[in-house]
Amino acid sequence: MPPFTGAPSATYPDTHDMIRIGINGAAGRMGHALITACLKTEHLQLTAAIEHAGSPKLGQDAGTLVGLDPIGVLVSDDLKSAIESVDVLIDFTRPEPSLKALALCAEYGSRMVIGTTGFSTDERKTITTTAQKVPIMLAPNMSVGVNLCLKLLDIAARVIGQDTDIEIIEAHHRHKVDAPSGTALQMGEVVAHALGRNLSDSAVWGREGHTGERDPNSIGFSVIRAGDIVGDHTVMFADEGERVEITHHASSRMTFAKGAMRAAQWLKDQPPGLYDMQDVLGLKSIRS
Repeated sequence: MPPFTGAPSATYPDTHDMIRIGINGAAGRMGHALITACLKTEHLQLTAAIEHAGSPKLGQDAGTLVGLDPIGVLVSDDLKSAIESVDVLIDFTRPEPSLKALALCAEYGSRMVIGTTGFSTDERKTITTTAQKVPIMLAPNMSVGVNLCLKLLDIAARVIGQDTDIEIIEAHHRHKVDAPSGTALQMGEVVAHALGRNLSDSAVWGREGHTGERDPNSIGFSVIRAGDIVGDHTVMFADEGERVEITHHASSRMTFAKGAMRAAQWLKDQPPGLYDMQDVLGLKSIRS
């Protein structure tokens, strides 16, 4: 592959056993966390930091961007050259730029870790089709704790889900643009699947006015957008006399960033296919 113009300098050793990482959306809040996590993870080498054209951060060293020492990798808007220089691209942006990056990954044979949420049904089909060419890890939440909760939700739904009212409550910061969160939707999908239901038929997206009694087969969603909440999710299984709640609180974006680095390391050795964090963590082999 031709060298990327922002290739590491002597301050950031280039060794053959390193996995070359590119980060799309490097200047955003999640981008900062991803850069920091990459620089602190053994066997990973940041070789590309990408931002949109016109970003005021273009040309800045990725290390100084996150308050660390310079590493010789400059923030660039040349997505094509960046993808040519990486083994795995990590993308936590928005659907349109994620799909643009995905097409280039397929063209140049780079793997991709996608943490972007808000994809439409057709866009998800595009991802699934592209995964026939290159390995893709798609997960709305890469926190190890959240993915453990998904396994616990599957167990809880199978044991008590038919006899309880199920509600999903999620809270995020004021800047989040999609609702419910991708994580809340994934939680709902896990519960619905365990109960043999279709989430699109069971979901109640908030309530207002005279709603009548609760449909016992419904799965309710409640959304909060406020302040700087990183991410809170609770799934409630409520019966008369007791309820079970499975909750995850994220206090730092680093939990998602570290999960993404773990995913990148795992994905490097996988054949083409569409994977999720349950695959990365080996949770699919644990019987419910």
